[in-house]
Amino acid sequence: MKAWNELFVRYGWLLTKKQENVFDCTKEREENLHFLLECLEKAQVKFEYVRGELTLPTIAHPEDKWLQALDFEERGQAGNVWFHPEKEEPKIKELDTYIAGFVRQLNRLGFHTMGSCDGHDRRSPHVMLTKNRSMEDLEMLCKALGFHKLRMRHRENSRGYNVHIHVKRQDLLQMTEKLSFIEEAWIEKGFDFISKKVFQQQLEDLLTIPGESGKEEKIREAVMSRLKPLVDHLTVDHAGNILAEKTYRNGQGPTILVNAHLDTVYEIEKDRSIIKDGSLWSSSKGILGADDRAGVAVLLHLAEHLKHHSTFNGKVKFIFTVEEECGLVGAMEVREYFLWDVDAAIVVDRRGKGDIVTSCGKYLPFCHAEYGRFFERIATEQGMDNWKVTAGGSSDTRVWASHHIQSVNLSAGYQNEHTDKEYLDVEACYGTLKLLKGVFENGKEIRSVLQQIRRGEHSRKKLKSII
Repeated sequence: MKAWNELFVRYGWLLTKKQENVFDCTKEREENLHFLLECLEKAQVKFEYVRGELTLPTIAHPEDKWLQALDFEERGQAGNVWFHPEKEEPKIKELDTYIAGFVRQLNRLGFHTMGSCDGHDRRSPHVMLTKNRSMEDLEMLCKALGFHKLRMRHRENSRGYNVHIHVKRQDLLQMTEKLSFIEEAWIEKGFDFISKKVFQQQLEDLLTIPGESGKEEKIREAVMSRLKPLVDHLTVDHAGNILAEKTYRNGQGPTILVNAHLDTVYEIEKDRSIIKDGSLWSSSKGILGADDRAGVAVLLHLAEHLKHHSTFNGKVKFIFTVEEECGLVGAMEVREYFLWDVDAAIVVDRRGKGDIVTSCGKYLPFCHAEYGRFFERIATEQGMDNWKVTAGGSSDTRVWASHHIQSVNLSAGYQNEHTDKEYLDVEACYGTLKLLKGVFENGKEIRSVLQQIRRGEHSRKKLKSII
């Protein structure tokens, strides 16, 4: 269920959250504020509004019922040009329901709109923009956020650009949420900077969601919500693990399993804050929870990258396990049939930075040496010479290796896990994501390495049978 601040953003209001369910409304346009109070009354929400401060119930209204309160028959029919885009804010009541938030965010970021339509489920949504910002800026921003269905057309002799958005109007709501995290000053800093900021925002969101071992319901729900539009199949197994898969291009390449765990060893403190000292994040109280929310964030961002940017040809299976901290319980409960066609596995659940763990304590190998060296080569090609093969401890990697799957466990950037001194190097964490992007961009080499390993193992077995 969406929180109040998420509902407000998705449907067009720009309020300042002072604390949980308390909002400063003083910067919102008066007509928009009146419309908000009307909608709250229509939805029969008990609220308190005193001197520009809005206080709401702890539990937000269900989104489907909130939509009923916002919508009315003639909404959005006020005409194309309904405000001066550079001097005033648009009136939410005059915008189509599903595009109002998108329009507000575009204007907030300096892309001034002159008109819009959410398509009414009969055609593609579109917005008309002035020429105050270049379309190159908008294209770059949309690419960084994972929006890949925008088609921009500039009609000659017109005052601006007509941008067609080839998505269902409901998808505009998710696009709006992503835009709400962006600051206008970031646009000038380019694609890589925005991508990193978006990743850090998603990571911070995951670090606020509770989910100690055996109580992973909330984090599981959040991960499934983010993962669902990025995969072909998604389910929760009997143990509570999230299982998903996605075929890319014609699917004729290798099948790779990627894995992180949902649970934290202790519960995240409710009233804690995340302390940010440059690239190092820590918790004001209790554990940070980067073990293994950092890994979860990396894999969710990877899923988005693979769907929209990657040239990888093959299949990827995603497993987000429960109760890893209790002894790899979730991983051991994964049914074997889900692993039958897996050629190799990548786990993101190692402390520190630059570790490619290929064995447990040097006595239990997770993979053939060549599979580990493959990651070293890709890291070097990505300009990250610090990544090296090493031995490590126990993790879900051990379970996948027991199924004779070539497996590695990669550093996620955290240190001092399971203690109140835990911290996360977010730059190192983003480096792990960069490495994984490089790995999947080299899908043909993965396939070649795995074939080489299989041929070597076959030859050894044949020789052994002769002897």
